[in-house]
Amino acid sequence: MKPSLFSRAGLGLAILFSLSLHSSPALEPCRIEIVDSENGWPVPLVELRTNHHVSFYTDNAGVVAFDLPELMGVETWFTVAADGYEHKADGFGSRGFRFVPEPGGKHVVKVDRTMIAKRLGRLTGAGIFAESRKLGEHLDWQESGILGSDSIQSAVHRGRLFWAWGDTIVPKYPLGLFHMSSATTAPSPLSSLEPPLKLALDYFRDEEGKVRNVANVAPKDPGPTWVGGYVSLPAANGEPRLVGHYAKIEPPLSSYRTGLCVWNEATENFESVKVLWEREKDGDREPLTPVGHPAFWTDEAGREWLLFGNPLPTIKMPPTYEAWLDPARWEPLTPQKKIASADGGEIEPHSGSIAWNAYREKWVTVFVESFGEPSALGEVWYAEADSPLGPWGGAVKVLSHRSYTFYNPRIHPTLTPAESPVLLFEGTYSTMFSEAKKPTPRHDYNQILYRLDLHEAALAGAGE
Repeated sequence: MKPSLFSRAGLGLAILFSLSLHSSPALEPCRIEIVDSENGWPVPLVELRTNHHVSFYTDNAGVVAFDLPELMGVETWFTVAADGYEHKADGFGSRGFRFVPEPGGKHVVKVDRTMIAKRLGRLTGAGIFAESRKLGEHLDWQESGILGSDSIQSAVHRGRLFWAWGDTIVPKYPLGLFHMSSATTAPSPLSSLEPPLKLALDYFRDEEGKVRNVANVAPKDPGPTWVGGYVSLPAANGEPRLVGHYAKIEPPLSSYRTGLCVWNEATENFESVKVLWEREKDGDREPLTPVGHPAFWTDEAGREWLLFGNPLPTIKMPPTYEAWLDPARWEPLTPQKKIASADGGEIEPHSGSIAWNAYREKWVTVFVESFGEPSALGEVWYAEADSPLGPWGGAVKVLSHRSYTFYNPRIHPTLTPAESPVLLFEGTYSTMFSEAKKPTPRHDYNQILYRLDLHEAALAGAGE
């Protein structure tokens, strides 16, 4: 039976309608920028959530490329949620804003900072400027090829700043790199200490151009390799050596072997030079070792020392390669267990680092509180002392998280001028050991950089 004229017409209309749908141009996103009401700086890591639970997160430029077709041209409410920043509440206690997003439109929203530290942005991972690039901005940014990096170590060595991270997430499979990834930059690589933060890391890569491991010190042995205590030390022959302490890890997160490793300048890899302890042979008790973050110190008698601790020093030795290689020259230290806070309380440190600060003319520390509130491992404090050995006191909370973890914060003295009132620190932003119900897209398991302005009134009483 031949189709009727009506059925042919209907079929033609259907085809034309289908073609029109497929040929409709994509909607241009609407640009939403979140800025700090105090200084106008863009604010990264702010969640904007619609009433039907679609979330967007600002990138390092404080930007979201809003592209939901169902809400274009529709008056829309956005709930604002962020650690350390908030939007003013309305009469019902809701914190957010409403406006009508349009394709190609622009909207700027101010938020108030509720913490002392200023968030500068993310240092590692993918999509650091993903939202901006959807809008044709920051198109020069080059992706690293990795998605996440755990726990920073850094050291200036042979005129370059070496960066290294623990377990590293890659795109191709849930299991990634487990023997340290690494990169270098100039010792002071930031052109500005204000956001948007843009740090170009020169990663060590394999022959295919992919980021590779640099510390597989025992290729035949199971488990990840974690390297800490990164430092560059002069050897007797006058050559600097980049060194570290390594641990071989087994489930759940315990060491079965520790040792010392040295950077091979030719192969650009770490190699084991001394095994310090093996559980199978030496028992369960690990010896005191140079882990954590290093600091150089000259005592009152003019003697020079190298300190290691996480955060407070637990070991000291002469600052030479030969002394670092000889455990007989290591001296144990007993750090204070709790640090007095400026409000009269006591804080138990979990992890962090110390550094001499020329502006304050004090030793300073940034550390995570052990079992703090509201986040068990996300409450970050600043304290001072006249000596790196303490006593430390006058701690002030500078950063808080609602539920997320922020562990192993590292002060970066080389990223700022020596006499600058600006102090920079980074840490690992992660759902691990937290009550977070879901990971923050792109940002989870990555390094976030923060800024403290040491001349501000909020830190005036620190150390007293």
